[in-house]
Formats: sequence, structure tokens, C-alpha cells
Amino acid sequence: MRRLPLRQIACVVPIVVVGFWVVQHWTLIESGGRELLGANRYWLLAALAATGLGWVAVSFTRQETVLEPLPPGRLLATQFAAGAANHLLPVGLGAGAVNLRFLRRRGLSLARSSAALGLYLLAESVGRVALLLVLLAAFPHALRLDGLIPAGAVLPLVGVAVGLVCTAVLLLVAVRPLRRAVRAFLRIALTDARSLHAKPARALALWGGSLAFPALQAAALVTVALALDVPVPVAHIAIAYLVASIAAAAIPTPGGLGSVDAALVVALVTAGASVAMATSAVLGFRIITVWLPLIPGALVLGGLVRCKVI
Repeated sequence: MRRLPLRQIACVVPIVVVGFWVVQHWTLIESGGRELLGANRYWLLAALAATGLGWVAVSFTRQETVLEPLPPGRLLATQFAAGAANHLLPVGLGAGAVNLRFLRRRGLSLARSSAALGLYLLAESVGRVALLLVLLAAFPHALRLDGLIPAGAVLPLVGVAVGLVCTAVLLLVAVRPLRRAVRAFLRIALTDARSLHAKPARALALWGGSLAFPALQAAALVTVALALDVPVPVAHIAIAYLVASIAAAAIPTPGGLGSVDAALVVALVTAGASVAMATSAVLGFRIITVWLPLIPGALVLGGLVRCKVI
């Protein structure tokens, strides 16, 4: 095993996996690319800018989940690489693994690195839900929920949610080592969170970044829709994105591919777009936010592994 070039293999694996993924989805990429050729280029450039600023917002949020200063350039590169890893593993595991490795390389313990990831997920979830609630309060008729949730599906969904919560509580009560580990994790996480929130500037950066990222992602979808002349109000498109991303978070697909796409199409149709226009907008959004940065992100990921940054 010592003779195997493990680090070199780790550098090449992300690029090979992404290459297979691109070949497998080439038909969709080509179809979406043809739609974008006739779109307004200025709005597409705005979508690219919103996507790039999203990585900056994530970097701000990640920095404010730890007390130690992180190198800004490497932190931003790690978020760019984590975006590629995130679309190869389900439920954000790729991004979590890359950031966990980055924090461990910066000298943080496993417990504190895990607590930082937990705080980031909490802040990002709260920011996304808070932004949705604000927009729904401002535009209460933007989305018809009866078009998103089939009749008779509410009670089964509530039953599944209650069952999962009860199972988690029973596990914590019955398994003593698990209860001890969760208690230690919460103690470290709460200590770091209190220290961070003792500094108003850092708390503002944490929660500001957690609000900015979903807002920028929604802006990317809005600008793609404007480029394609989708006849839906801007606020309705933003609400459709937030609802779809929150709803699809429960379905464990790599990077939300498939689950987010389907939910976005349904949400846009519910907001007033035709099926063809909604599909074109979602394909364009995916090309700009996922497929276009995927290969460069994999190359950066391999470079970070090679340079022992992660």
C-alpha cells in the first residue's frame, strides 16, 4: 500500500468521475445549450456573476463558523472545489467532506470541524427558510401550494416526519454511546457559537452570508428566466426556487440533481410558466450553476489534494 501513489490517484479520481458524469448527461447538456444560444447574453452574464458571488457568500459563512482565521484564497478555492464534489454525492456529503478535510488541515480537531459544519448547515437552512418567509409575506399569492402538493399527500408526509423524529429520539434514549457523543458535540458547537455571536461583526457576516447564498442562487434562476423571456414575475421565480430547493432537500440525490430539477419545473409551472419554458429555464440554470463549473471545479479539487490543502 505504501508504494501506491495514493495522493496522485486522489487527484485524478474527481476528474475521471466528472468526465463520466458529463458523458452520461451529455444529451441534457446539449439540449440546454441549444436553448441558451438564442437567449439574452447580458442576462446570462448576470447569472454567471450571481453564481460566482455565491461562492464568495459561502466563503464568508464558512469563515464565521470557526474562531480561527482561514486563508481567504484557499477558502474560496475550497468552496469552488466543494461545489464539484457536492454534485457527485447525495445530500451535500461532497461539500461537507471537502470542507471537513480543509478544516482538519488547518489544525482544527474533528469535533470542532464537525461543529463548524453543523453550524453552517443550520445557518444556511435558517437563511433559506427566512428568505422564503419574507418573500411569501410580501407576495402571498405568488405560489399555489395546491399545485405543488398532491391531494391526500399532506398526512403521509406529516406521518413520515413524525416517525423520523420519534426514531431519532428513541435512538438517543436507548443508545448510551450515541447520547454521549451527541451531548459532547452539542457542548462544543454551543461554546463556539456563543463565542462567535459575542462579536457582532462576525455574527452579521455569518447570517448575512447565509441569506446571501440562496438569494444569489435565486437571482441566477431569475436572470436565466429573463434571458429566455419566461413570462413569470421575478419575485414568483425566486419563491419557486426557494420552495423547490427546500422541498428537494429531503430527497437524497447527488447535488439535488433530478429532485431539484423536477421540483423547479413544477414550481415554475405553478407560478405561471408553460412546461416547455419552465424546462428550458431549469436546464439553463443547471448549465450555468452546475455543469459549466463542474470540470474546472474538479480540476481545482485535484489541485487542492495535490497541494495538501485538503
